[in-house]
Amino acid sequence: MAGTRRLLAVCLPWLPAERLARQSAPKALGALPELLVLIATDRGRQIIRACCPAAAAEGLHPGLVLADARAVLPGVRVAAHDPAGDAACLDWLADGATRWSPMAAAAPPHGLVIDISGCAHLFGGEASLVADVLTRLHRLGFTASHALAATAAAAMALARFGLTRVSDLPLAALSDQEPVQIALRRAGLKRVGEVAKLPRAAVAARFGEALLAALDALTETAPQPLDPRVAVAEIVAQQRFAQPIATTDAVRATLEKLLLRCAVQMGARGVGGRLFALALYRADGHVAHVAVETAEPQRDSAVLLRLFDERIAALNDPLDPGFGYDLVRLAVPVTHSLDETQLGLEGGQLAETQLAELVDRLTARLGRGRIRRLARADTHIPEQASFDLPLAGSAPSQWPTPAPGEPPARPIRLFDPPQPIEVLAEVPDGPPRRFRWRRQVHDVTAHEGPERIAAEWWRRKDGAGLTRDYWRVEAADGRRFWLFRHGLYDREPGPPRWYLHGLFA
Repeated sequence: MAGTRRLLAVCLPWLPAERLARQSAPKALGALPELLVLIATDRGRQIIRACCPAAAAEGLHPGLVLADARAVLPGVRVAAHDPAGDAACLDWLADGATRWSPMAAAAPPHGLVIDISGCAHLFGGEASLVADVLTRLHRLGFTASHALAATAAAAMALARFGLTRVSDLPLAALSDQEPVQIALRRAGLKRVGEVAKLPRAAVAARFGEALLAALDALTETAPQPLDPRVAVAEIVAQQRFAQPIATTDAVRATLEKLLLRCAVQMGARGVGGRLFALALYRADGHVAHVAVETAEPQRDSAVLLRLFDERIAALNDPLDPGFGYDLVRLAVPVTHSLDETQLGLEGGQLAETQLAELVDRLTARLGRGRIRRLARADTHIPEQASFDLPLAGSAPSQWPTPAPGEPPARPIRLFDPPQPIEVLAEVPDGPPRRFRWRRQVHDVTAHEGPERIAAEWWRRKDGAGLTRDYWRVEAADGRRFWLFRHGLYDREPGPPRWYLHGLFA
């Protein structure tokens, strides 16, 4: 039910200006706050899109033309508005907000939403958690207001307007469209509570279903999904530190303990992990992420620790502890069943285990996309019948095997694109008797075919696809080739051409 949820919304009204201030050199102690506005060009005019608190106190606001603002405050400083930079900063803050709950998300343009249902007791209650959030944001240089509610829309609206009751919210909380607000005011309505008292059918008929949906979100009568920054994992272990740790040995020792705790949880569930995500929360708000994938389900802490060592050593951007990590969290978001196995006397299971460990180590050292396997594609076009994908996280494909004593239907090596050849045949539609490839003539002593492969139906419909007749041939020197004639005589446009597509072993 929506009423059982507790969502904390944090509104950052001065985020654009305060983000720019974080990037600038620190001001002299005791200096007055600088008047700053951020502008964007709109139809040849420079319009204020955001401003600092000091400029707002002087009467400047978003939407004001810069020329009018300078008439009031000639000394106002101007900077370019950067929405992409603001969005990246908001994502960075949302990433750091996962220290309080994995269900944390950015709420553009200037807000954060954190689902604290069931986790406030870990911080001494809701009041202590909220105080910790506001204190950390203040240390980072951001002014914040907050509110708690059962839906994200209600919590954010209360935080934005600084109110405690949804019924007291202004009409701007329902819709940011000026025509809708004007129509509501003409109807004699001033607050959300007054709109909520009207018959739902009348509201929907006059103002549309969108306004009714916004009203349900504000009045907490309809649940709202929250798209979190990270996937919520059932298996999680974390360690907090009163004094941040900054040495490699301390981080490694903490990771080893967390791996053991996760291994115990996985063993109790009878599962093994395929993805292990390590998050290192720095005291200054930055979060470093290191992930390890395994080819097979794994819960051996010694093996996983070695994989993390390999992964951390291979990072292009080495870990920078800064002032230290005050929280280290290990999550296992992807798991699969893992039964206890006993090694056979012939060592077959041991060999498979060692191969999986080798793949994991190479993946951790070289990167996820470096170790790959071939997978089958659902097509009859030979050059498109397989593709490669990362070995970690993919299942092996089942490949067809020829009957005992039969040669393979497809060669081991394919040319992409097929190589053109010159062919001599007894009859136009007959098998090749001699062909020239790379300036060398090959006499055909045995052949098998043809195997006819038509183009895709959508290409045949447009007249762009030609039929292929494939032949498996053996030359006088014993080499075996895979040839095809592209096109049919007198039935498809253009003269048919011959190509060499592959070589058999």
